Amino acid sequence: MPESPLPHIAIVGPTAVGKTALAVELCQRFGGEVINADSRQVYKNMDIGTAKPTAAELERAPHHLIDLLEPFEQFGLGSFLSLAETAIHDITRRGKLPVVAGGTGQYVWALLEGKSVPEAPPDPEFRATLEAEAEADGGAQALHERLRQIDPDRADALDARNVRRVIRALEIYHVTRQKPSETGNSATKTSNYLALGLTMDRKTLYRRIDDRVDAMMDAGFLAEVERLAEAGYPTGKGALASPGYRELGQYLMGEFSLAEAISRTKTQTHRLARRQYTWFKLSDPRIIWLDNSGLGIVERSTELVRAYLSEPSPVVQ
Repeated sequence: MPESPLPHIAIVGPTAVGKTALAVELCQRFGGEVINADSRQVYKNMDIGTAKPTAAELERAPHHLIDLLEPFEQFGLGSFLSLAETAIHDITRRGKLPVVAGGTGQYVWALLEGKSVPEAPPDPEFRATLEAEAEADGGAQALHERLRQIDPDRADALDARNVRRVIRALEIYHVTRQKPSETGNSATKTSNYLALGLTMDRKTLYRRIDDRVDAMMDAGFLAEVERLAEAGYPTGKGALASPGYRELGQYLMGEFSLAEAISRTKTQTHRLARRQYTWFKLSDPRIIWLDNSGLGIVERSTELVRAYLSEPSPVVQ
């Protein structure tokens, strides 16, 4: 397939900050289509807990890279880049505007900056050794600390409980002797995009997260987790290691009360937001940050996109 053009517009920021809503509004105004850059929304039957676009939002703007896989299937950077670039090629071929929206920083920056998957073939023996270490008490945290000694940036971006990705990062370093956060740069790196970052003060964001978790519970989040567990998907592993799926799964197994599971879900989602800010730093000159705690965000974003698209060869300054 010929090389696809990189996306023009990206909406980034932490969870629950309002990325999907803004992306839909911009698609309405500029004839765009949304490319999902959330690593969990690619999975089927994980609708409420991943805050997938509503039926009304899907009606207003076509979305790509949603509901692709079963929860037991693997999905990573290589899969995302291949599918996203195919979608971008299709969208631009039809004269539409690709709008990337999501909080998985690794995916977003690899796409925008023209990065590729690190050339590090699997080392089954090394991987098996680390997996055995992870099974011991405190093993997952110890592996995460080992990664921190090698590559603090990558460690900050990963939850210690995401053992598979921590092991992969250590494997990349073991094979290439390069920091995982610095591998994968492509010679075709470009700055031909406009990245709009949504933010708000932490107290407001955490309150918004908590309100959304409560709304998810009212919408049937627990029943969604029950259906996944009954279908044989292990909560707390793979795709179901996400905030909420793990904690509600633990409730179903009798490990603690429903109130405690909800409280832990909120806490873990706060932690997720903090990790996302390590990928999307407020000091990053590549991002134009907009405070979404007040009014006028759509109008300001519209002005920025219109000005960007009016440039002969749009680039981020």
